Amino acid sequence: MSLLVIGLSHHTAPLALLESLSESPARVADIATAVLASATASEAVVLATCNRLEVYAEVPAFHPAVAAVGEALAIAAGTRREGLPTSSAVPPSDPVEELATRAEGIADHLYVRYDDGAVAHAFTVACGLDSMAVGESQILGQMRDALAAAQRAGRAGESLNSLFQHALRVGKRAHSETDIDRHSVSLVQIGLEEAASVLGDLRGRRAAVVGAGAMSGLAVATAARSGIADLTVINRTPVRAERLAASVGGTPRPWSDLAEVLAESDLVITCTGAVGQVITEDRLVRSVAARRGVPQVIIDLALPRDVAPVETWTQPLPSVTLIDLEELGRRLEGRTDLLQVDLVSDLVTAEVADYLTRRLQKSVAPTVAALRARAASLVSTELDRLHQRLPELDEATRAEVGLAVHRIVEKLLHTPTTRVKEFAVEGAGPDYAAALRELFDLEPKDVANVSSPPKRGAP
Repeated sequence: MSLLVIGLSHHTAPLALLESLSESPARVADIATAVLASATASEAVVLATCNRLEVYAEVPAFHPAVAAVGEALAIAAGTRREGLPTSSAVPPSDPVEELATRAEGIADHLYVRYDDGAVAHAFTVACGLDSMAVGESQILGQMRDALAAAQRAGRAGESLNSLFQHALRVGKRAHSETDIDRHSVSLVQIGLEEAASVLGDLRGRRAAVVGAGAMSGLAVATAARSGIADLTVINRTPVRAERLAASVGGTPRPWSDLAEVLAESDLVITCTGAVGQVITEDRLVRSVAARRGVPQVIIDLALPRDVAPVETWTQPLPSVTLIDLEELGRRLEGRTDLLQVDLVSDLVTAEVADYLTRRLQKSVAPTVAALRARAASLVSTELDRLHQRLPELDEATRAEVGLAVHRIVEKLLHTPTTRVKEFAVEGAGPDYAAALRELFDLEPKDVANVSSPPKRGAP
């Protein structure tokens, strides 16, 4: 079994494609269900954020799993219909052509990471090195939530649990042992800088945050630190708007006041997590009319987007400057502390090596455990036979004989069991674990018994 990651992110896909994949929260479960139903993966975790959609899977074979995951993503993106037959002209031995066919419409935007590369990718993502805002820590919570959802649904087993738990630990180390988060520039910061270039000093401007989720919380805090005092928070759930506004001395407003708040605000930051546009072109037109052409900046941090994209507007709105995630991503280029990135990259490299070493050693552990169990069983049988033949032996003598036999067996097993772990880590030459199983006639069921946890309810 091996690890596989297939996904799209802001590095490889346009915002419109990422948006199409984020429009339905249920698609995350649909993708995981489709991948597992294909019988090409035994475990699956889907990581969905505003800038990426990735499938992590434990797979027995590379080619079939790549095709199945690619197809599931294409169906979720709406570029391929469910149940559409695959062209028989595509040779199954060619994974690139197979992926292009099964992941119709999105294959050019997909990246594939396998085994060691999948581990390195997971750790890199957890540290924020692959984020649009390099070094951001929100990804840790998103990875934790993705794993928890997979666990609740029974889609994450030992392999992906181990990978994600280790990745989360690496991400925490990156933030506690380096200054990557102190030197990273957030999307909100870049957005406020762009707003200031249009509006001038923001401290005298009226601002509004639409939404009250995690990103909105970051927006409120960042806006307050920048000196914006006149801040309104508006959300569909009043209590959440009140709580977020109170944290910075702002003003909560009910959702019914959205049109009025939009017309009053020089700066609007929106990130609602809603499906569908919250601020339509018609609403923008009415706001522009109410503001009588006074400049306004709208920062759209949502995916799907909260604001109608500029390219869809049927009429020009010169007084409105709309900044979305795609534009923010361009502005973030070259704004990262490369020294901190290098430090985190070195940390990731070391952690990947450690993880792979542990995984390789663990792969031979069932064989070693089965061998030791077989030896212990033989020793026990022979000692019982000895005690039956020599019943006159006292307890002290029996104990001494038993200890001597155990020492001999332990010394005989020490070198082969140690070396098989070393050979597994070196990764070269024949399969020494298989050789041990053959030499000592270990049955597959013996190895499985010592490597599988007891069923629930079992003693």
